[in-house]
Amino acid sequence: DPRPHSTGKASSPYHISPPPQDTTHNTYTCIPPPATTHYTMADTSEAKIIDGKAVATEIRAEIKKAVVEMKEEHKIVPGLGTILVGNRSDSAMYVRFKKKAAAAAGFHTVDVKLEDTVTEENLIKEVEKLAADEKVHGILVQLPLPKHINESNVLKAIPYEKDVDGFCAKNIGNLILKGGEPPLAVACTPAGCVELIQRTGVDTKGLEAVVLGRSNIVGMPMEALLRSMDATVTVCHSRTKNVESHVRRADIVVAAMGKPEYVKGEWIKPGAIVIDVGINSVDDSTKKRGYRLVGDVEFEVAKKRAGYITPVPGGVGPMTIAMLMRNTYNLARHTLKLPRIPLRTSRKYKDAIDNGEEN
Repeated sequence: DPRPHSTGKASSPYHISPPPQDTTHNTYTCIPPPATTHYTMADTSEAKIIDGKAVATEIRAEIKKAVVEMKEEHKIVPGLGTILVGNRSDSAMYVRFKKKAAAAAGFHTVDVKLEDTVTEENLIKEVEKLAADEKVHGILVQLPLPKHINESNVLKAIPYEKDVDGFCAKNIGNLILKGGEPPLAVACTPAGCVELIQRTGVDTKGLEAVVLGRSNIVGMPMEALLRSMDATVTVCHSRTKNVESHVRRADIVVAAMGKPEYVKGEWIKPGAIVIDVGINSVDDSTKKRGYRLVGDVEFEVAKKRAGYITPVPGGVGPMTIAMLMRNTYNLARHTLKLPRIPLRTSRKYKDAIDNGEEN
């Protein structure tokens, strides 16, 4: 049951004690989100706005507390290694945000900055150095890379045990396989989307979900996660005919196409959950900077029809970094042979907590 619920007398969900295991599902996902539901509602006729910034702040605070516990009990702290190639302003900004979040959580960090003329061979050597560093539990290579470098070759050099983005073939394969070995990390943006969906309190079993976009980073992992939550999932992409017809029947819409306001508000099924992953700039002469940020969904119209909706900015974006911090922490737990702090609520775990049987 993916619905949020009270954790009763349970301590922080990041406590070292392992949760009861759900052997009937792929157990990469089984932690109840905190009972607090972060949304605002300006008018009863409009959707509840899911406050991703507030949820991310809560998760990061929990991780910070867990890091203190880990240091006290096991004498280690999670370590995140980042590699930035070149001088792209957007990539530098993203890495800066990630480093700031890691520092706030109390992580050990290693930062590698390389010129955009670096060879693929030398870049891979830097990845291998981080792989050999016992204090680094997660490795992040900021994408995109310069055109002369094969991104696939670089990402393959990241060991499975340190794949903090959850992009490697083994993590993706284990995510998709039913009943198999769980992945060590789940792609950060889809993981954040699931966290937000769960916070609505809506039971996803049997609901129609539509994912717009089929990227390896968002669309395909999102499909697998929603399927694991017993939703019936359709993936729409650039070759899909009549996208509108699919969106109109969806109880859950996850838009990740990178097209400003592509999903028209009138397409949204009344009461649907709308998770807008897109972040696009459009010209706006009324703004001091000459543009404003919008998502892939026509927000102003959609919010009059949806039951729940994420804003842009302030929705999915903050969750991506929060999930990166969670993945890093989980990889550190893996080195200690401790179970992960999973994502999706486990039915058995919920029952155990409700019955006062938690560890």
